[in-house]
Amino acid sequence: MTTTTASSLTRPIAFFAVVVAAFITAGCGINTIPTYEQSAKAAWSEVLNQYKRRTDLIPNLVESVKGFAEQEKSVLTDVVEARKQVTNIQVPPDILTDPDAMKKFQDAQSTLGGALGRLMAVVERYPDIKSGQNFLALQSELSGTENRIAIARRDYIESVRAYNTEITTFPGRLWKSFLYPQAKEMAAFDIPVQEQQAPKVDFNKPKT
Repeated sequence: MTTTTASSLTRPIAFFAVVVAAFITAGCGINTIPTYEQSAKAAWSEVLNQYKRRTDLIPNLVESVKGFAEQEKSVLTDVVEARKQVTNIQVPPDILTDPDAMKKFQDAQSTLGGALGRLMAVVERYPDIKSGQNFLALQSELSGTENRIAIARRDYIESVRAYNTEITTFPGRLWKSFLYPQAKEMAAFDIPVQEQQAPKVDFNKPKT
């Protein structure tokens, strides 16, 4: 056997040895990618659940504030239209790996959140409405839901960060190449850090 032939055989063997050594060094990391993936999907399900909870509260909320002056009823229209936009969105099965679909979903939810914020600001001008028991109950439930939405979004963002980091860094990249080639980076919410930590609209915040 010539030196050239021996060298050509040694290279793939050496590469294989390096890969095997990397796998051994990674320990039980073989399950990390699917574990992170399932965690992110579970966090996403909670995001959807909380957004649906908010959407389901809106019809009763709108009904409870119909005593607005005529010139301010546009805020009710905005809420109703924003809710319609959200409920009409068809969430594709691959939304977690489709940044465009995620942005469309996020934009619709942000529009609804903004419309609700304007609605609650207008309610402040109507003591009879904001002091009603039905409205107060809905306000409390909606405020709690906004908090849960913020927490769910934060948890989802963190889960996606862990998953995306795993499949793009060593040794996760090796596991992805050999065992999980179908794994794709997931899309996260493009929202400010402060909105990941607190509700966008604090309905119970006292006025100064």
